[in-house]
Amino acid sequence: MDYDVLVLGGGLIGCAVAYELSKYSLNIALIEKDYDIVDDVALVNSAIIYDGIQCQSDIMGKLELMGNAIIKELSHKFNIPYKKQPILIVSQNEDEDTKLENMYNTSIKRGVCNISLLDGKCVYELEPNLNIKTNKVLYSQNTGVISPYELGIAYGEVAFDNGVAFKLEEKVESISKINKGFKVETNKNKFTCRMVINTTPEDYNIDGFKDVDCEVDGYLKYFVIDKGLKKYISNTIFSYDKDEFIYFYPTIKENYIVALKTKEDLNYEKCYKKINKFIPELRTEDIHAFYESFFYDNTIRIDDSLVDKGYIKVAGKNYAEVTMTPSIAKTICETVVSNLNCKLKSDFNDKRREIYKFRDMSNEERQKIISLDKRYGKIICLCNMVTEGEIIDSIRRPLGARTVEGIKRRTGAGAGSCRSSYCLNKIVSILARETNKNLTDIVKDSKKSKILLNRIKEFDEM
Repeated sequence: MDYDVLVLGGGLIGCAVAYELSKYSLNIALIEKDYDIVDDVALVNSAIIYDGIQCQSDIMGKLELMGNAIIKELSHKFNIPYKKQPILIVSQNEDEDTKLENMYNTSIKRGVCNISLLDGKCVYELEPNLNIKTNKVLYSQNTGVISPYELGIAYGEVAFDNGVAFKLEEKVESISKINKGFKVETNKNKFTCRMVINTTPEDYNIDGFKDVDCEVDGYLKYFVIDKGLKKYISNTIFSYDKDEFIYFYPTIKENYIVALKTKEDLNYEKCYKKINKFIPELRTEDIHAFYESFFYDNTIRIDDSLVDKGYIKVAGKNYAEVTMTPSIAKTICETVVSNLNCKLKSDFNDKRREIYKFRDMSNEERQKIISLDKRYGKIICLCNMVTEGEIIDSIRRPLGARTVEGIKRRTGAGAGSCRSSYCLNKIVSILARETNKNLTDIVKDSKKSKILLNRIKEFDEM
């Protein structure tokens, strides 16, 4: 066998599974069709870490609560930003009051701590600028925000340093059962393995296994707001209204996200009007970016019905997937370890390689890093204060960036208010130089997204 375990899909769950399995004496590979890992994670730079109180399913609620505790530990271990952020869920009528009461009682039965059901007047003590009438408020102090792709990249880097082989730009075309394992064919290679863990939405019809399509439960519209919103809102706020809800939360980067979930596919103007009712002071010029996506509230299933044959499938999409990922990965790992009867490594290294973020350093720390590497003294992205040294490090790290988007996700370069108009040419030049490619070979995110289609006259630099 080439490998003990093949993980299909380099998304957040796939990288988390690879990390958990890398703790054991197993030969592991991860196959990802894109240029980069966690490429499917949304561009919005922060995700809420839930605690299960809004989840109707007891099993999913348990996964959220477990994941909540694990992520707090991982953020410290991997040195990735995590911000504790309480949630206020407000009700505005009797039906919503009943929902909050049921939510509170269910959460208490599940053993969720640090939650309170308060009179609606209490919300104005916490949020004096909130412009809505509230009857009741459910207050949770368990929640937080994290950058999901930073978490995924950290998972991948530690897994890589502990021996996991990452096969990027390889698309799985078929899986077939062989004696005591599987044969997996990609567009580039053929592999044999004892077990397959499929974290992708693809259905390969393994011994009749049939996946269930994910159902879309509505639309999600994101407004990324400048830091100025902090003077109006300081907590994460959810407001429910039938099949629609609005929520506000601060990001890791200190700006704000205002999101609207609705059954209708509303345009920008209608979304803005709904949000503006909550914060009348919010101006259109405060809005930095606007994103749209589908909203999923499916049950995430870990299907191990074929584990005796060596196949595990993760299926389903859910809005709290980031929160549940660590607990899903641990559950899968326990099943694999039991099935293959493997042991923990004695030399497992659970520490991620250091990252130096110039904008977060003190002047003394900046002088020290510049004395070691002068490229840390050259600012490439003025908006987010990202240096040439940081960009080069993001390219040279394990599973380093190979696209402009990969650099943007790892460093923040190009994600500022100027929309990369100042730094794009510099980023492309650095990426071409460090990867020994031509400028015309550099892409934004995929093969079809080249930055430059042809050489411009006689110039070799941007």
